[in-house]
Amino acid sequence: MTNLQNCLDTASIYCGTYAKYNNGSLYGKWLNLSDYSDYDELLTAMYELHSDEADPEFMFQDYECPILEKLGLLSECHISKDIYDVLEQINDSGHDVEVYEACLDNLGKMDFQSLYEYVNNFYYGEFSGDEDFVQYLYEDDTFSIPNWVVIDWEATARSIMFDYFESNGHYFRS
Repeated sequence: MTNLQNCLDTASIYCGTYAKYNNGSLYGKWLNLSDYSDYDELLTAMYELHSDEADPEFMFQDYECPILEKLGLLSECHISKDIYDVLEQINDSGHDVEVYEACLDNLGKMDFQSLYEYVNNFYYGEFSGDEDFVQYLYEDDTFSIPNWVVIDWEATARSIMFDYFESNGHYFRS
């Protein structure tokens, strides 16, 4: 397994406001989510950053950690209260955030709980190609084939891959 990418440590947002933007200013600041213990603390920091406005309407003009947008937790005008819970679950899962992103690349938009369950039930690991993945399935006794049988791995991989999908080297059962 690769080194885990701690999503909370790398996730950040650039927080400006619509009022400033509409007046020709991109003033804001990059906020690292790991600098705040929870959503409420992050919200307090955003209000302090834009304390020159009576009721700032926050605008998230850029961000790092694209999975947040794919999960519907972050958009230009919204940041979910659940963001810290989700990032913590990703960190505690034992899977790199890259695994979740690879799964979403193939399945499309979905809520985090469904994604989390899918990854836990159907993720096989990272492999260099379909043939290596299919060979792993055979060696792991997923399929019962005697070891004396000679297998054309390329042809077998083409057939087996109808029941699996791959993204960035990460393999999942369809």
